[in-house]
Amino acid sequence: MKLLVIECHSPELPEPISFRKGAFLVVGDEYSGPEGWPGWYFCSTEAQQSGWVPAQVFERIGESSARAVADYSSVELSVDPGDILFGQNHLNEWTWCRKQGSSEAGWVPTSKLERMPS
Repeated sequence: MKLLVIECHSPELPEPISFRKGAFLVVGDEYSGPEGWPGWYFCSTEAQQSGWVPAQVFERIGESSARAVADYSSVELSVDPGDILFGQNHLNEWTWCRKQGSSEAGWVPTSKLERMPS
């Protein structure tokens, strides 16, 4: 789906977490900020920074441990109003997008996007 950026967004965490299906995760707290993004958990894996992970990409195997059921990257996309994006996946109030005319891709809060006619 084609999307128009209506508000700028910059990544908050400098080093995104990424992992492959089958990776073991330590699951921390669920996000509880004022934006109301449900289903995002602060997770860590061996030998890298922690990051936000949607609940749909892991299955719990203990109180604070989980196994990834899909490959995942928490890369966020830097965008400015007027940018054109192509939305590829929507999870928990965020959309995985690719910039028009570029190979740049990452997560953007859905509230900062507006659907464009096809």
